[in-house]
Amino acid sequence: PAMAEVSESAAQVLYSAEGDAKFEFDPKTMRRTKPGFKRFTLSVSVLLSFILGLPFLLKSVEIYRSPLPFGEIDELSAAVELSPLHFPCNFRAVFIGFGGFTSNPEELSAVIQSELTASDSTSCGACDYSSTVSVTLVSGSGCSHSAYIPNWKCESLNELIRNQESGKLDDESFDEQLHLLDYRECRKCQAFYTVFVIRREEEEGKVRSVIGKYRHAWILGEVSAEEAVKKVAEIFVKGFVNGWKEEAPIGGEFMPVGADGRTVLSFSLLNADPHDWIYDWDFQRIEEDILMPVVEALKPLADIKIESQVVLYHTPKSSLSQWDDKLRSYTFTKNDLPFFVNSNEWHLDTSIEAGGRSKILHFVVYVPSAAECPLLFRLPNEEVSSTNGFISPMWGGVVVWNPSRCLNETRTGPHFNQKIPSEDIRKIFEVFLAQFRQLFGLKSSHNHLLDQSESLELLTDRRGFTQWEMDVLSRQHTCFNLHQSVTTLGSLSRLVQSLPRMIIKDEIGKQVKYSLEAAKQALSNASDGFYHDSSSVASSRKARSLSEDAFYHPSMVSVSYFSFEHCFAVYSPFFLPVSLHVILAALKEW
Repeated sequence: PAMAEVSESAAQVLYSAEGDAKFEFDPKTMRRTKPGFKRFTLSVSVLLSFILGLPFLLKSVEIYRSPLPFGEIDELSAAVELSPLHFPCNFRAVFIGFGGFTSNPEELSAVIQSELTASDSTSCGACDYSSTVSVTLVSGSGCSHSAYIPNWKCESLNELIRNQESGKLDDESFDEQLHLLDYRECRKCQAFYTVFVIRREEEEGKVRSVIGKYRHAWILGEVSAEEAVKKVAEIFVKGFVNGWKEEAPIGGEFMPVGADGRTVLSFSLLNADPHDWIYDWDFQRIEEDILMPVVEALKPLADIKIESQVVLYHTPKSSLSQWDDKLRSYTFTKNDLPFFVNSNEWHLDTSIEAGGRSKILHFVVYVPSAAECPLLFRLPNEEVSSTNGFISPMWGGVVVWNPSRCLNETRTGPHFNQKIPSEDIRKIFEVFLAQFRQLFGLKSSHNHLLDQSESLELLTDRRGFTQWEMDVLSRQHTCFNLHQSVTTLGSLSRLVQSLPRMIIKDEIGKQVKYSLEAAKQALSNASDGFYHDSSSVASSRKARSLSEDAFYHPSMVSVSYFSFEHCFAVYSPFFLPVSLHVILAALKEW
C-alpha cells in the first residue's frame, strides 16, 4: 500500500494502512541533552515582571484616606455622653431687714444649699449646685456675710435700699443701680446670680418678686426667714437656672437654630383678597427699631438673617371660620390651627442664603378678606386672644390683623396702596417678638400672678432677651451643640472605620480636627464657669457646624465605596488567566 510521509525537523509522522500515526525522531536533529536555564530564565523573568508590577497595580487603585483622630473622638464622646453636662453657677443671697435672725450667714448658706440640692435637675445645661451659696445679712450697722464684701459696697447697698424704700427709685432704676454696683466691683469676674430679700410691709400683705434685666432679683414683703429661704431657692432654680419654664427644658430638636448656626427670619404680609383691600408696611423702620436689637442680642447663639416679602395677594387660609353673634365677628379655634396655614397658596419664598442647613422661621401678618372680617382667635377657655395670633413649632408664627374698615357695617370700594398704621405694626411685631421667645422656650409675657398673695414680675429688655435669659439659652445651646457635635463625630468615626475604602480628603480631616478643638474649648470654658460670655457658646456652635460639614462633605457620597472583594472581582478577569499561565510555565520549566 502507498505510504504518506511528512518530514519535520525533529520527527517524522508515518501513517499506516489502518490510519494510525507513528512518530519516529530523526536522529540527526533530535536533541540529546537536557534543556538549559535559558527558557527557565525567560519564564521566571516574565513571572517576576508580574510580581514587580503588583505594587504599582495596588497603588493605582489605592483610596486616599486622611488620618482621623479616632481615639480623641472616643474620649470626647465618653466625657460628654456618659454624664449630663452641668455648669457651675454662682449664687448670692442678701437678706435685708431681718434683725431677728438667729442663724449666721454660714448656716443660712447651708440651708439654701440643701434646698438647691433637693431640686437638682438632671437635664442637660442645668447648673451644678455643688458650689457654695454666699449669704449676706445687711442691717443699719453694716454687713454680716459668708463671703467678703467691701465696705464701700455695703454702704452703697444700704443707700440703694433706702432710696428704693422711699420711692426714689423704681424697679428699672433699682435694677440699673445694682448692675452698676456689681460692674464697679468686678468687670471680668464670673457671673453671680443675686437675690435680695427686703423685709418690709407691702399693700394688703402681698409679697412681690421682681427679676431684673441683668442677674438680680428682689423679694419685697413681710416674709419669715423660712419662707425667704424657700423663695430664694425657688428663684435660683426656676428663674435663673431654668428660665421660668413650667415644663422640662425644651428639647434640642426644637431649638430654632440651624445645624450651621444660622437662622433666617422671614416676614410676610398676606392679603387674602386684593379685591377688598391691599395693605403695605414700612418694614425698614421696624427692622431698625425692633428687630436689629434682637439680632445683636442673639448674636452669640445664632447668625440671624432677616428677610421680608412686602405683599402677597390671593392668600386665603385653608380652614373655615364661624360667625359668633356675641362677639359680632368671625372666629377660629385651636382645632383650626393645623389647617390655617395654606401651604398650597402661601408661597413664602426665601433667598438662596436661606438654603442648606439653616433654620427658617416664618412670621406672617394675615389680613383677612371682607367676607370674614373681623377674624378673631378664640382660646379653649372661650376667651378671645389678646394677641390674635399663634405659633407653630419649628415653623414660625401668625398674627391676624383686622383693618379698621372691616368693622364698619357698610362696605365701600377697594382701597389700594394703604399702609398698616405704625402703632398697629409695632404691636404686631411685639407679638412676633413674644412668639420668637416662645420658640426658644421662654415665657412670652413678663407679669405673672402666682397666687392671691404673691406676684412675680420680669423686667423687660428692649432687645427682647434679658441677660439672665441669655445665660439660660447659652447653657442649653452649648450643651445641645456639644452633644450634637460629639454624636456626629462618633457616627463619622464608626462609618469611616466600617468602610476601609471610603475616600477621606484632607479637608475632612481638618474639619474633624478643628471641630474637636472647638468642642474641647467650649467644654473647658463651660466647666470653668465662663459660659455667660460669647466664647463658650460660639465654640460649641463652631464645633457642631464643622462636624456637620465633615459628615455631609460631598466627597463622602462618592461611588468609590466598593470593597476589596469587589476590586478583586473587577481586575481578576484581566490578570488572573495570564498570571496563571505564567506561573504554570515557570513550574513546568522548573
